[in-house]
Amino acid sequence: MLAALAIRDIVLIDRLEIDFARGLTVLTGETGAGKSILLDSLSLALGGRGDGALVRQGANQGQVTAVFDVPAGHPARSLLGDNSIDHDGDIILRRVQTGDGRTRAFVNDQPVSVALLRDVGASLVEIHGQHDDRALVDPAIHRRLLDAFGGLDPEALAVAEAFRGWRSAESEVAALRRRIASARSEGDYLRASVEELSKLAPQPGEETELAQRRHTMMQAEKVAVDLSEAHDTIAGHTSPIPNLASLARRLERKRDQAGGLLDGVVEAIDSAIDALEEAETLLARSIRESEFDPKELERTEERLFALRGAARKHDVAVENLAALRDKMVADLAALDSGEERLAALEAAAEAACRRFDALAAALSARRRAVAEELEARVAEELPALKLERAAFIVSIETDAEERTDAGIDIVNFFVRTNPGTRPGPMMKVASGGELSRFLLAIKVALADRGSAPTLVFDEIDTGVGGAVAEAIGRRLARLAERVQVLSVTHAPQVAARAGHHLRIAKDGVAGEDRVATGVTPLDGEERREEIARMLAGSVITDAARAAAHQLIHGNG
Repeated sequence: MLAALAIRDIVLIDRLEIDFARGLTVLTGETGAGKSILLDSLSLALGGRGDGALVRQGANQGQVTAVFDVPAGHPARSLLGDNSIDHDGDIILRRVQTGDGRTRAFVNDQPVSVALLRDVGASLVEIHGQHDDRALVDPAIHRRLLDAFGGLDPEALAVAEAFRGWRSAESEVAALRRRIASARSEGDYLRASVEELSKLAPQPGEETELAQRRHTMMQAEKVAVDLSEAHDTIAGHTSPIPNLASLARRLERKRDQAGGLLDGVVEAIDSAIDALEEAETLLARSIRESEFDPKELERTEERLFALRGAARKHDVAVENLAALRDKMVADLAALDSGEERLAALEAAAEAACRRFDALAAALSARRRAVAEELEARVAEELPALKLERAAFIVSIETDAEERTDAGIDIVNFFVRTNPGTRPGPMMKVASGGELSRFLLAIKVALADRGSAPTLVFDEIDTGVGGAVAEAIGRRLARLAERVQVLSVTHAPQVAARAGHHLRIAKDGVAGEDRVATGVTPLDGEERREEIARMLAGSVITDAARAAAHQLIHGNG
């Protein structure tokens, strides 16, 4: 239910906060007091069309915040969860309207698109007026209302699931047909390519390994000459090692005679000999390791170039050659065994279609039976609403070849306002006042099934009075036993039925040459006085007060 509405700088409203309660709440006031401003503000918060003209003169922007107390499991919470928006506690919708026409939307203080705000708002509130009853236009809404009235939602869900299963099966058939057609047109090419790639047998990571091996062998070839020359210098016939060893021994024998002159010299020569011998060993090992069969380099290059050539030919990376071969094998398999699999998929799709058709036909039959019951329920409400000569017709057009996730039916709510006339869509046939009363009759017949938790009726009592207004009030009160109902009304008979009464009025702003719209909750004497004003006009008489008292307490 709508728990609170906060409005700031919208048209004639400076700052306004309204708390709402369950049951029936009426909003009354003189013409031009600002009742429509409240509804425009609520509509803005629910994702309705923005307009820079809504911003109060002198302000840069306006803002409307609507707070909803929503039970767990309500579709609005699921919608928020699906969009990763916190949905614990109250649901708070906020819309900021700037003077240049731009708007910003928020749900629970998180920025959202206006489309999401509109979807959430539509699940929480329905606004019905003489000139704005979109619910009366959309056949999809008519179908959902009929299903809700008849308790057909489980059957409708089963039909939707069967439809998705059938469409999925059809998609598989179409995809396999495309693969078979493609494989047929390229059969020879595929077979030759599979044979080629199978012989080539590319392996994951092979290109990188081959390129590294080739690089290593080519570098080894370049340094082999220098390694051999260095080894020959150290270990060949010109090696300094024998001469250094001979000199070291001679100097060793003369050390005692040199008087310390040779201290450390022999050791240094021995260290040099050791270093040269170590270098000889390392050079010999490097030479052995750098030796390779030139044919190995040739084989490596041939393999690498073959892989890269195949990749260029098939316009893929070398790493993807194996995957390409697997795909081609699968395409050939689809060509070779595709007809058998296609037949199996087609049979599955036909079975899914038959299942959908059976469920849709059963649902269609149930809808027709429920339609008669709904027509009878609505017909019971029409006479008291001054629609005694009118008729409500649930039109169901069935086309078994036009399959949708909702079944095979197009549901329309038609009306006939006078005997002998052709039934037609409510928006085309009924007048403004008749539209709203038809809607009220439908809502009462539906009870709370298929409705948002808050219903708003804008002046549905226009053009009627007396017993008809009394009947409207009674039905609004009955409806309010199951959902929250807000009604903008000029009818005292409707106002007297309310559990809560808000008066809308314009008053001058202190110290400024302008007026502002305000809202006052009424109770007791104030409520009686307001209903008396609605009865008598600007001059309230004792008789009007007595009549107001009778209306209020006669409804108790």
